[in-house]
Amino acid sequence: MDLSNYEYTHWVLAGILVFFAVRMAIGYWASRHVNNASDYIVAGRGMPIYMTSASIMATWFAAETLMGASSHAYTHGFQGVIFDPFGAVLCLLVSGLFFIRLMRRARYLTVVDFFEKRFGKEVCLIASIVQILAYLVWTAAQFVAGSVVVHSLLGWPPWVGVVLVGMIVTGYTTMGGMLADTLLDFIQMFFTAGGITAVFLYILSAVGGIEGMLEHGGSRHVPDPFALGPLEHPHGFLGYSGLMGITYWISQWLTIGLGSVATQDLMQRSMSARNEATSVWGSYVAAILYFVFGVMSPLIGIMMHKLNPNIPDEQVEQLLLIVSQQYLPVWLNVLFIAALTSAMMSTSDSAILAGASVFTENILPILGKRSDEVQKLWWTRLMVVIIGTACVGIALVIGETYRLAMIAWSVLLVGMFVPFAFGMYWLGANRSGALASIGGGIGTWIVAVFCCYPFTALASTVNDTLDFEKAAWDAVFIGSPPALVVAVVLMIVVSRLTKSLDPPMPLTDVDGNLLPMQNRMGLISARLIFRDEPPPPAEQNAAAGSIPKSPL
Repeated sequence: MDLSNYEYTHWVLAGILVFFAVRMAIGYWASRHVNNASDYIVAGRGMPIYMTSASIMATWFAAETLMGASSHAYTHGFQGVIFDPFGAVLCLLVSGLFFIRLMRRARYLTVVDFFEKRFGKEVCLIASIVQILAYLVWTAAQFVAGSVVVHSLLGWPPWVGVVLVGMIVTGYTTMGGMLADTLLDFIQMFFTAGGITAVFLYILSAVGGIEGMLEHGGSRHVPDPFALGPLEHPHGFLGYSGLMGITYWISQWLTIGLGSVATQDLMQRSMSARNEATSVWGSYVAAILYFVFGVMSPLIGIMMHKLNPNIPDEQVEQLLLIVSQQYLPVWLNVLFIAALTSAMMSTSDSAILAGASVFTENILPILGKRSDEVQKLWWTRLMVVIIGTACVGIALVIGETYRLAMIAWSVLLVGMFVPFAFGMYWLGANRSGALASIGGGIGTWIVAVFCCYPFTALASTVNDTLDFEKAAWDAVFIGSPPALVVAVVLMIVVSRLTKSLDPPMPLTDVDGNLLPMQNRMGLISARLIFRDEPPPPAEQNAAAGSIPKSPL
């Protein structure tokens, strides 16, 4: 739908330009307060709870949450959006409960620091490459979403929007790093949450309130739009019944739910928190915020199906823009579209900075490049520019928001989650097991995709016509749970078989000291949020290396 003829397009553009100007100004201001790599990557580890939680929520409250979730719910109801927002909420809760506290205690700069300390340089290099590749694809997804806004408002070709958005995001991220990102995330959260709430309330009123939504909400391909699980045959889960339907359903929960746990953008914000309690509770608060505001987007899609069930397929991804233009007052429409653009940028800047941080902190040392803090800062900024440019190229080639995100998190799920989780909770995990898990998980996933494709092709054939694209993407999802099982088995079996030849390395903090492992779970009083480091006495007295016995 081309909104370039919308009567108030000039006001919408003015609002977006104001947001752009504010972002660039904050990026410049933050650049004056960044003196070294630590300032640039983790903002000096001084973020309070309100900025930590807002930043995590805003980072995850991305373009596909708003635009992708509403369009997929319009066609498939809640079944189509388990991946995000429901899987994302699961990830924030799992991360806060099991992993974030220990990461903050270790004072790492990147999540890959964990892999290096626990498994050595070989795993560190592989983890770095996987992280960077995932963020290239993830950021490209956000650029695609931005281009949809530009195309809808101005009628410009999508490639122009990709290039324009990419230049702006790369520009202010290069200047201000994590400090700029966090400040902008905090500001943007209010506009994004307020904007999606306004759209939700207006559409809710149009369908007759809660009762009207529950009774008359619908979706194009699923008879029960509020079903989170598989339905009876022949509907199943997204058209798949039996074992394949259950596997597809599991993959939707796990792709972000576990795949995004060992990611730099999430851990980077948690490691920027002022103490362990802040990092943990920041994740919990972000999960609550994400659920409350994230579920509004698919509900808008479900309600919109009642109001207009005949939106052409090629316009479904622009659903939120259609809704805001048709149902919101002018001033709210201006704020919402500006906030929508801002949400996309909050995720893009985080992903670009995450990839650049991993390169500087983890790959450069492996390549033998010795750098001081000032040189690291220079390298990180250079990589922001390089990664931002590469993301523009990927967005131009692939150009689909939700599926781009799916590829990124599927690779991280089958390749990185198992060594990350076992490395923290099993003393017997070693370098050989981690390498086998990563290689076996990713390799099995690729093979599983090709093995699943003949079956997804059969399910995607309508009137003797194969929907090749749908069949291929469905196979990508369905192939990940078997690959995850293989990754777990390989981690355990190979680690046990090689434990004498390849003794497990103890986990150390950023300074190389044995990391206290007591009280590692996110069961921590919220009152400690307002305490400065050092940690509580119980943790101070925990003997270095006092690691609980392994259940395996």
